[in-house]
Amino acid sequence: MRYLPIDKAVFIENRRRLAGALQPNSIAVFNSNDLMPTSADGNHSFIQQTDLFYLSGIDQEDSCLVICPDAKEEKHREVLFLRETNDQIALWEGQKYTKKEATAVAGIKTVYWNQEFDSIFRQLAFQSDHIYLNTNEHLRAPAAVETRDARFLKWCREAYPLHSYKRLAPIMHHLRAVKSPAEIELIKKAGRITGKTFRRLLGFIKPGVWEFEIEAEIYHEFLRSRSRGPAFETIVASGVDSCTLHYIRNNKQCRDGDLCLIDFGAEYANYAADVTRTVPVSGTFSERQKAVYNAVLTVQKAAINLLVPGKTLEDYHREVGGIMETELIGLRLLDPEQVKQQSKADPLYKKYFPHGTSHHLGLDVHDYGDKYRPFEAGMVLTCEPGIYIRDENIGIRIENDILITADGPVDLTADIPREAQEIEDLMNQ
Repeated sequence: MRYLPIDKAVFIENRRRLAGALQPNSIAVFNSNDLMPTSADGNHSFIQQTDLFYLSGIDQEDSCLVICPDAKEEKHREVLFLRETNDQIALWEGQKYTKKEATAVAGIKTVYWNQEFDSIFRQLAFQSDHIYLNTNEHLRAPAAVETRDARFLKWCREAYPLHSYKRLAPIMHHLRAVKSPAEIELIKKAGRITGKTFRRLLGFIKPGVWEFEIEAEIYHEFLRSRSRGPAFETIVASGVDSCTLHYIRNNKQCRDGDLCLIDFGAEYANYAADVTRTVPVSGTFSERQKAVYNAVLTVQKAAINLLVPGKTLEDYHREVGGIMETELIGLRLLDPEQVKQQSKADPLYKKYFPHGTSHHLGLDVHDYGDKYRPFEAGMVLTCEPGIYIRDENIGIRIENDILITADGPVDLTADIPREAQEIEDLMNQ
């Protein structure tokens, strides 16, 4: 892997916490992601299923983790199943994990090759009353492609129809929402790579540059910093497309007078940063652009201070909406009298700020987290207010990654320039 080794104690502790959440006499199964095909004999780059990585650190396709805390034989309480490597595979694809290497990464002593799965799992299933299976229960998850976990669920229920079946997703969503110190350091590392990249962009962006050239600079700095690449599809949106929330075409030329909104984040060891900055292509904001920019920055600074234990995501966003209303009135985009009479269910600020303020961040960019669960110390959330005025070609979003602590919010991306004057100074050096 490109990233530096992670202490296996992280994964050992994660498995201990999972085992403690299972009912007695249970077995839990986690499958890797598939290698996704392109066409002919091609494949996309492999990205690991994040629950499996969280519990094992194993970053390879055709992998499976079985946890059976009450197994009769101690060696079968944690078991890894891997694709058996050989000289032919090593020649064509490169070295895969040996059993010894997998143990060193995961801290799991018992490692079998995949062809032994059926017989070992049969023994453990017959010792267990409950089988916990994994499904993707993210509210916005697409379901167009059948995952390895989904295929295993069908097979398992047919092979073992009389067992009690349980869901792993609620447990994983609860565990992963609060980050360990080691996880926070990995997110910070992804943020530092992203910050270094942004400083590079400030010396590169100018009239005539193409959006995809900016994206290429991002890829270059990410890759040379031990990142696999972007943690999500990079947005480089200039001109009117700065008002398109998920613009990923990145195929226009940046013009003098345009704003350029860049929503990007490095991946490091499968952990994500997620940062947005908006810059003037010419190197200097117009008076109107700067007024809108400073309004967004004012909202963001206030919103960060509200990220404290005890709030729910819905309550938090409602409070931020009130702050945004004040700024939009100051920009003459909202009429104060109309605001007084607005519908609470459909506030007027949503015309210019149509998305949420925050989402959980971690192994997934939109990481696990129940919107009804109050914030807790150790959670990491983005803070990303924006104002989008399409008829003025002004779209501005500012996004930082925030750690919630008992002593107040900590900005993990605080060193990434965001003041309008600092951005102008760096662009005009």
